[in-house]
Amino acid sequence: MEEIRGVPTWQEELASLVDAGLRYDGAPIDLTAATKRSGFVSADGSGSEPKETLKDQVTGFMKSWGEMLLELAKGCKDIVQQTVVTDDSFLVRKLRKPAAKVSKKLSFLNEFLPEDRDPIHAWPVIFFVFLLALAALSFSPENDRPVTVITKLRLHPTGATRVELPDGRYIAYQEQGVSAERARYSLVMPHSFLSSRLAGIPGVKKSLLVEYGVRLVSYDLPGFGESDPHRGRNLSSSASDMINLAAAIGIDEKFWLLGYSTGSIHTWAGMKYFPEKIAGAAMVAPVINPYEPSMVKEEVVKTWEQWLTKRKFMYFLARRFPILLPFFYRRSFLSGNLDQLDQWMALSLGEKDKLLIQDPTFQEVYQRNVEESVRQGITKPFVEEAVLQVSNWGFTLSEFRSEKKCATNGVLSWLMSMYSEAECELIGFRKPIHIWQGMEDRVAPPSMSDYISRMIPEATVHKIPNEGHFSFFYFCDECHRQIFYALFGEPKGQLERVKETKDTLVETEAHKDT
Repeated sequence: MEEIRGVPTWQEELASLVDAGLRYDGAPIDLTAATKRSGFVSADGSGSEPKETLKDQVTGFMKSWGEMLLELAKGCKDIVQQTVVTDDSFLVRKLRKPAAKVSKKLSFLNEFLPEDRDPIHAWPVIFFVFLLALAALSFSPENDRPVTVITKLRLHPTGATRVELPDGRYIAYQEQGVSAERARYSLVMPHSFLSSRLAGIPGVKKSLLVEYGVRLVSYDLPGFGESDPHRGRNLSSSASDMINLAAAIGIDEKFWLLGYSTGSIHTWAGMKYFPEKIAGAAMVAPVINPYEPSMVKEEVVKTWEQWLTKRKFMYFLARRFPILLPFFYRRSFLSGNLDQLDQWMALSLGEKDKLLIQDPTFQEVYQRNVEESVRQGITKPFVEEAVLQVSNWGFTLSEFRSEKKCATNGVLSWLMSMYSEAECELIGFRKPIHIWQGMEDRVAPPSMSDYISRMIPEATVHKIPNEGHFSFFYFCDECHRQIFYALFGEPKGQLERVKETKDTLVETEAHKDT
C-alpha cells in the first residue's frame, strides 16, 4: 500500500521522539497549556473539571432509588404471580367462592363501562383515579377558608304524651287544635325524614284549626323522638301503628291523613291497609319510590336530573348497600352538630326555599325538630326510613284507582257482566285524594306528582307555580287555609255539643235507671 506523500508515518514520529531525547528537567509543567492543547476547557475557562452540585447528587440518588424500587416491584410481582395467585395456592382456594359472590353482586356496575373495556383492568384504574381525586380534594386550597361557627344540638328533657300499643311499645304524639270531644274533623299526620311529632303543620295558626274544628294529631315514627323502636318495621306495621294510635286516643270515626314529603309513604300505607278507617288523604310534595318500575322513561329522567350527585349516591346506597348508611349519618345529623338542611340532605333548592331556610323562625323550628328527631342517637330508624322509600312497597299506586271489577268465570259470565251491574263492584280507594305540588320543587320534583296523576286519575293535583318544597307548607297562612278549604269546604267551626263516649253513655243509662 502506497504511503501518502507529505504525511509522516507512525514509525517516523516514534523515531523523532526518541531522537529528540525527551527528558524531565524539574521545571513545572504547564497543565493549562496542555489542557488547552488537548481541547478540554471548563465552562468558566479555568480548564478544571466541572464540579457536581447538590441538586445533581440528589437527582442521581432519586433516579437510582427509583430504578431499585421498580426492579423490586417487578420481583415482588413475579413472586406473587408464582406463589400467591396460582390456582392451587391457599389464598386463592379460600377466597375464590367469596370473591365470586361479590363479583356477581357487583356485576351490574359493568353496564356503565364501554363495551371495549375489560372490567378486570378498568375498575382498578377507576378506583386508583378516585383515590387520587379524593387526595387532591383533601389538600385543596378551598379547605383553608374560614370555618363557620358550629351549632351544637341540645338534648331536651322528655315530656311527650305517650300511649301503649297492643304489642307493648309506646308511641309519642302531639295534639293541636280543638279537643277530642268537640272535633269536627280529625287529621292524623306522620312526619317526614329527619323530623318528629313537633313539626306537625309548621306555623299553623290555632285559630285556623278552631275555625274548621280540626283536631291535628302528629306522632313520632318508631325510633324517632320518644317513640319506641320497632324490631321489624315495614309499611304494613306503620299503618297498624297509625290505626292503633287513633283508637288509643279516642278517634272512633273515620279520620283524614296528611303526609308531607317522605311522610306521604306512610299515608299511602294507611290508605292501602285500612281504607275503611280513612275519610280522605292529603299530601304536600309527596315522594315516591324513584326506582318504581311503572314510571315511564320521561318521568324517571325528569326526576333524577333534579337531584345532586350526593343525593343520587345516597339513594343508591339505600337500595344496594344500606349497611353503609350509618357511616354517613354519624358524620352528619347524628354527629351532635347542627348544619343547614340542604347541606345535610344534599338538597338542591329553588330561590324561595333558599330564602326560607335562612329565616330565623324557620331555623329555630328546624333546630328543635332535628334535636327531637335524633333524640335516641341511633341510626336504625333512619336507615329503615331510607330503605322503605326505595324498596318494594308491597303495593302499587294503581291499586288506589277506582275501577269496576266483575266476577268473570268464563265468556258467558263476561258477557253477562256487560249488561248487569249487580255482579260488578267498584274497587280502589274511592275517597278524596288531594295533592299539592310546588312547580319549583327540586326535592320532590313535579314529575313525581305527574306519575301519581297518571296512576290515579281521580286524585286532585294542585300545581302551585313559583313554590318549592318548603315554601308552600312552612309558615304560610294562606297555604294552610287553601289546604283546609279543599279538604273540608267552608269552615263550620267546632262542634257545640260534646260527643257521646262510652263513659257518657254509661252515665246516661245510670240516670235513666234512677
